[in-house]
Amino acid sequence: MTPRTAVAVTGLGLVTPGGEGVDATWDAVCAGEGTAAPDPALAGLPVDFSGRVPLTEDELDRRVGRRSWRMGRSAKLAVVAAREAVHDAGLRPADWDGARVATILGCGMGCVDKWEEQGRRLEERGPEFVSPLAIPLVLPNLGTGEVSIDLGARGIGLAPATACASGATALALARDLLAAGLCDVAVAGGVEAGVSRLSTTGFWRMGALSERGTDPARASRPFAADRDGFVVAEGAGVLVLERAADAAARGRPPRALLAGCGSTSDAHHPTAPSPDGRAAEAALRTALAEAGLDPLDIDHVNAHGTSTPLNDATEAALIARVLPHRPSVTAAKGVLGHSLGAAGGIEAALTVLTLQHRRVPPIANLEAPALGLDLDCVVKAPRDQEVRAAVSHSFGFGGHNVVLALTRP
Repeated sequence: MTPRTAVAVTGLGLVTPGGEGVDATWDAVCAGEGTAAPDPALAGLPVDFSGRVPLTEDELDRRVGRRSWRMGRSAKLAVVAAREAVHDAGLRPADWDGARVATILGCGMGCVDKWEEQGRRLEERGPEFVSPLAIPLVLPNLGTGEVSIDLGARGIGLAPATACASGATALALARDLLAAGLCDVAVAGGVEAGVSRLSTTGFWRMGALSERGTDPARASRPFAADRDGFVVAEGAGVLVLERAADAAARGRPPRALLAGCGSTSDAHHPTAPSPDGRAAEAALRTALAEAGLDPLDIDHVNAHGTSTPLNDATEAALIARVLPHRPSVTAAKGVLGHSLGAAGGIEAALTVLTLQHRRVPPIANLEAPALGLDLDCVVKAPRDQEVRAAVSHSFGFGGHNVVLALTRP
């Protein structure tokens, strides 16, 4: 396959359980300590802890400003992260041609807590007490919508929903739009505020969640022998993408290049990954081919690493099979939990930071990978490493596989 035109990552924005802003989240993942904690909103449930962004609703409203009253939490997180990313890219919405700016933010669930709240109002008090904003508060595409309004971005707007791969799908779509000349700037990534009593109980009933309630900060343990499920979390990860030539023309050095993307479907099961990993392997090989990279060129893998027994084993086998030279592996969910549709955007941003800082964060709560998982996992402390090319994996319910290949400029 002929390498496709790479695009430049010129801006990053993050709001995660590790903190507000890129620096806070990077410091948190490099510290390698889990952030999950007891969640009062989940009190009394079998799993009563989560990974929350450390901003109260009032603080988040102040960050967003006068339109916050009409937004659900996921849209607010998206606006805060997008503003940081655009500022980081050195762009001013007042100066750009908004018709040439695309907004693509993946979201898997939307604000499920608002569905619950409005449902209670309907059942307990009657139809007249349901908010006229009930629908826009919960729609998964309103992160994209509110960001486009906030930034005056009038170009293509999309909100892909590929479950836990949504943020990575958004970045792959953005790269394709830029390569096709359909926009000049893309504000892209993922957002999710999916922590609620119903969603948490639903994941628990599936057997997907860790039940380490006595020590929540150590509950998420990607690739550990005693891993027992993920920690549900929230957050937003937004990147600004431009064609490399356009970034150079305005004198903006890229943080990294998004050089290749691969997307496939398992066609296997609604929630379980295909045991043979063939479709995930195809996504990885497509991303490498688009980037013009050989598997041996990959220095680092930012793994999906959910901390669930089956997903971690399947992903470890994929990495060992396609990248047998054992590149370094990290998995941010040990620190940040699983932010569902936001995870792909957050982890892509962290991969960019690894390329920039030449430093690989450790996997929290891991001493060594489980027996039979042939991985070079970074544990206990960050590893300083010359990383020239890396891949970020995202795998979602429904069998969605997305791999992003990122390189140093």
